[in-house]
Amino acid sequence: MGTLKDIGYKVVKNFITIEEANLIKEYCILRHKINFDDIKLNDFQQNNNGDTSIYADPLTEGLLISKTKLMEQESGLKLFPTYSFWRMYTYNAELKPHKDRESCEISVTVMFGSDGTSWPFFVGDKEIELQTGDAVLYLGTQVKHWREPFTGDWHAQGFLHYVDQDGPHAEWERDKRPQFALRNEYLAKLEAKMKKRKGQFEEVPVKK
Repeated sequence: MGTLKDIGYKVVKNFITIEEANLIKEYCILRHKINFDDIKLNDFQQNNNGDTSIYADPLTEGLLISKTKLMEQESGLKLFPTYSFWRMYTYNAELKPHKDRESCEISVTVMFGSDGTSWPFFVGDKEIELQTGDAVLYLGTQVKHWREPFTGDWHAQGFLHYVDQDGPHAEWERDKRPQFALRNEYLAKLEAKMKKRKGQFEEVPVKK
């Protein structure tokens, strides 16, 4: 039996339970409702479409870690978790065809919930319709993936990323962060101070 690298993508039904999905969905809805685009206070990012997206949210970082064993079973590979990301898509949101960076070598997109509007996920030449709790595993750095413009009101989706422990991108474990749940704003500031040691961390600075 081969691995995910032999097939490119794989649909996994009930990747998370309905109970898990409902909890995360309600959390995403609440976070979206209180997103006033104040990045300094809320650590949120909002694009011009009005979507809310969060890198390394502690909730999805916990999901990332807890699903590592399942990801290894489904992919047939030994994996290092790298980072998580979730987004509340709103009307007219679009995911243009693309491939991902090194940290996303082995990726999974998970449906947390929606208003019921159909919104297929395209991976390679395959159109996939997901239900709440379902997921698609795919080779993020190799297989092109996208979605057409969204015609509904809201759709909550999560992304969990991993790298092959024995592959060329193993150095991206934890997305080169010293620990999980650290935000990209933190990393940007730290990288500016450590240009000569980019991607290498010895300790986690403590805020005073």
